Amino acid sequence: MCGICGEIRFDDQPADAQRLRAINDKMQARGPDDHGLYLHANRGFGHRRLKIMDLGNASQQPMVDPQLGLGIVFNGAIYNYPALRSELQGAGYVFYSDGDTEVVLKAYHAWGEHFVERLEGMFAFAIWERDSGRTFLARDRLGIKPLYFSRDERRLRFASSLPALLAGGDIDTGIDPRALNFYLSFHAVVPPTQTIVSGVRKMAPATTMTIEADGSVREQRYWQLSFDRERDDEQRSFEDWRDGLLAELRRAVRKRQLAAVDVGVLLSGGIDSSLLVGLMAEAGTQGLHTFSVGFESVRGEQGNEFEYSDIVAAEFGTRHHQIHVPSTELLRELPAAIAAMSEPMVSHDCIGFYLLSREVARECRAVQSGQGADEVFGGYHWYPPLVASQTPFEDYQAAFFDRDYADYCRLVTAPFAHGDHAGDYVRDHFATSGADDPVDKALRIDITTMLVDDPVKRVDNMTMAWGLEARVPFLDHHLVEYAARIPSRHKLGDGGKKVLKEAARSVIPAAVIDRPKGYFPVPALKYLEGPVLEYVRDALLSDTARARGLYQSDYIETLLDAPHEHITPLRGSKLWQVGLLELWLQAQGV
Repeated sequence: MCGICGEIRFDDQPADAQRLRAINDKMQARGPDDHGLYLHANRGFGHRRLKIMDLGNASQQPMVDPQLGLGIVFNGAIYNYPALRSELQGAGYVFYSDGDTEVVLKAYHAWGEHFVERLEGMFAFAIWERDSGRTFLARDRLGIKPLYFSRDERRLRFASSLPALLAGGDIDTGIDPRALNFYLSFHAVVPPTQTIVSGVRKMAPATTMTIEADGSVREQRYWQLSFDRERDDEQRSFEDWRDGLLAELRRAVRKRQLAAVDVGVLLSGGIDSSLLVGLMAEAGTQGLHTFSVGFESVRGEQGNEFEYSDIVAAEFGTRHHQIHVPSTELLRELPAAIAAMSEPMVSHDCIGFYLLSREVARECRAVQSGQGADEVFGGYHWYPPLVASQTPFEDYQAAFFDRDYADYCRLVTAPFAHGDHAGDYVRDHFATSGADDPVDKALRIDITTMLVDDPVKRVDNMTMAWGLEARVPFLDHHLVEYAARIPSRHKLGDGGKKVLKEAARSVIPAAVIDRPKGYFPVPALKYLEGPVLEYVRDALLSDTARARGLYQSDYIETLLDAPHEHITPLRGSKLWQVGLLELWLQAQGV
């Protein structure tokens, strides 16, 4: 897990070493162990290294193989790299390092661009060919690893974070009106390729980008999640699906133990992270570190789930760490957590993951995390109303969207109110073939779009802010494909995730499985009051915010007057949503 960047010039000018160094330096937290730059003519590449797979210097990057005429900067983890390495050795390739980076480089040489289809794991990388001038970028199937880029007629730059690209300068920092509509409507989810910053784009998951020496660019999607089922899938018994799921999950967890360092678990106390602990213990992991975080309660809403994480820690004898965050520390650390976001993210638990990651990084370099299970196995409250729905888009929109288009137009100023882009996008996605069941339509957009640009991005940004690698077994692509074949009726029973819960019964205590559904609670950011409210008020009423002119002032005053009265269908604060965006823009100097 690292940070990568690069610049490719199309105007016969050399790559700008100074700008590239500024971009690379901005990503120091993603790779605190080492760094490097490689420049040749019109191309330059940078890397920040976090040592996880191979602790030796032979895996230092940028990695260049003069014999093959190739170079690479790589971010991520390839869990099947030992098998790929063995196959390549059988074909005559010789290796000088022990990690996965060199395997990726030589796999490209051996099998061409389509080799990405053979990779199992999370990744974003750039490979360059010395002789042809071609550069090849790729991002993993489920977008676990980020890749941002900025392109004009003179050059293309890319980096693992949006703030890193901004550090390189020479970027249009205007607000993208389409992205603003997504952010304020689709629960802060801005799908690829757009970002809130007009001059920065992001690669879509499961996509490769080939950049030729003449500046021409070709993009290709190499994987698509389908919910189409065979007759045998529909007729297969619940028990068969349950047992097969547990076998797939065991494999996914075991693969993610591959590392040269200890791998811990972020233990929220919910079924997903608890199941990871149980499976790791079952596989014989000794001295397993687990970590839980909790906040102060507000308005009677509990700010922690220690009751359940303690049950799991005791059951499996883990080395458990309980992290209590008082409200004073929450406010003190909020600016740093916001600055660590590659894009503005409204979910309250960003600060939770940020502070949790700070403590975890003192004990572990890598952790497994339960993100993705709710999207993959139907754990959210908006799925059951879609069963047999005749209006699936409308029902999904009513449950998930933070506001309708009329409310959006009341919030933003006229220059930003010219189309319900979020509504149109989701409507078109629901109409696309490959998912006939209304529930499957929602699961598909949540897995391939919402999950990528909310929970997964949140975990990547907040863990990497402390040089911590987060691995997500529930997003193993084989597991996700298996889950897509399971009929939705097996997922939605028992309050959601029924098939996962039943698979878990042979692994973890029933008290954790049968508990009421929880979430990562940070009540102070839902019911804004006291110092947190003043923090948001100061940002929204600042001269900088007024000059930006995004919001209509009377709407903002309404939110500030009674923030607890304006809660979204997903139990979020409408005031926090607009305040967070302004705070992020100010933190990035946009």
